[in-house]
Amino acid sequence: MLRGLLIVAVVWAVAPTPAAAQSADLVLCDRIAADPSDPDRPAGVRGTNEIAASDIATAIRYCRIAANASRRAMYQLGRAYAANGQAAEAMAAWRKAADKGSTSAMVELGVLYGTGTGVARDEAQARKLFERAAQAGNPRGVSNLAAVGGGGASSDPARARELLSKVAETNAEAQYQLGMMLAEGNGGTKDDAAARALFEKAAAQNHPAALERMGAFAQAGRGGSKDAEAAKAYYQRAAALGDEDAKKALERLRCPYAIKDKRGNLVTNLCF
Repeated sequence: MLRGLLIVAVVWAVAPTPAAAQSADLVLCDRIAADPSDPDRPAGVRGTNEIAASDIATAIRYCRIAANASRRAMYQLGRAYAANGQAAEAMAAWRKAADKGSTSAMVELGVLYGTGTGVARDEAQARKLFERAAQAGNPRGVSNLAAVGGGGASSDPARARELLSKVAETNAEAQYQLGMMLAEGNGGTKDDAAARALFEKAAAQNHPAALERMGAFAQAGRGGSKDAEAAKAYYQRAAALGDEDAKKALERLRCPYAIKDKRGNLVTNLCF
């Protein structure tokens, strides 16, 4: 009986926990280089819109190691190379990640082909990459596919709405993208209340741009009640996540009154 207990204890001790299953290299790569809009991003990882300059070398070092076993890390390695101005290396990493199924890497490659950045411009190839990402449910793939025409001669925002709706139930980026379309009346009827509801869902998942939009909607009373305190709180959360528009909104709240000269030129702002 004792021998059996010892065997169980040994097995329990050596069995890897979910946390241990991830390498330290991948954990660090995620921490400093994860993309908030990447569907592969783990739920517990916040991500960053732009890799901090002070973190780029570290991101390249650890993401390169983790990329041997993780398509997510390979995509993030591409982000780190791009942030470091190494366009060729970024493209190579994104190609490898896309071959392994990373939809975010497909989108980044599509952008490069669509704009002719670091490669000959090829709208057909860009459309193909966006379509692959969109069909896999990547919200940026959907919105970019609509922008380049989605296989047709002109853009089709109505189709983009349809595709985004399919993944917006659980995906924060899709909720934000669809919310923007509804707020602007792009691809169909303008609906501030529905847009606000989508922004609120995405904001609950700490989507920076959705938090900023919730601040703007609460401040103006769009799609719901007007609430200055709630607006400020949303802006602060978005700003803490690095959203530049939210930072500017907070500055406008702090300095709301503009003093101008006789010619209408700004002299200074009154701040509180």
